[in-house]
Amino acid sequence: EVQLVESGGGLVQAGGSLRLSCAPSGFAYNEYAIAWYRQVPGKEREGVSCISRGDGSTYYADFVEGRFTISTDDAKNMVYLQMNSLKPEDTAVYYCAAVLPPPGGLLSITAMYPEYWGQGTQVTVSS
Repeated sequence: EVQLVESGGGLVQAGGSLRLSCAPSGFAYNEYAIAWYRQVPGKEREGVSCISRGDGSTYYADFVEGRFTISTDDAKNMVYLQMNSLKPEDTAVYYCAAVLPPPGGLLSITAMYPEYWGQGTQVTVSS
């Protein structure tokens, strides 16, 4: 059974930091890239960052502006999203997803196709 379990969300003041964790299981290590998405009520879910565990390539949305870092701990089979300099507009539910590139195409933050989702973790940034 495929599972992606997120943790690490919470309430933080603007300018603060949080680290989100994702524990994927039920599929081979290189079978999927792992991505973070976020969603606020009334808006579409948007890609935040993605990491290809095969070659370590990372991708970020423009709005990240160097504030977030995605990484893996292979020994623990974990994927992290370190978020620094948080802004109130980063408030959202953050989801971990197992994603694939487009058929015959390259993986990117705008070209990734989620196959499985985690349950989400709330991040709230107060002003």
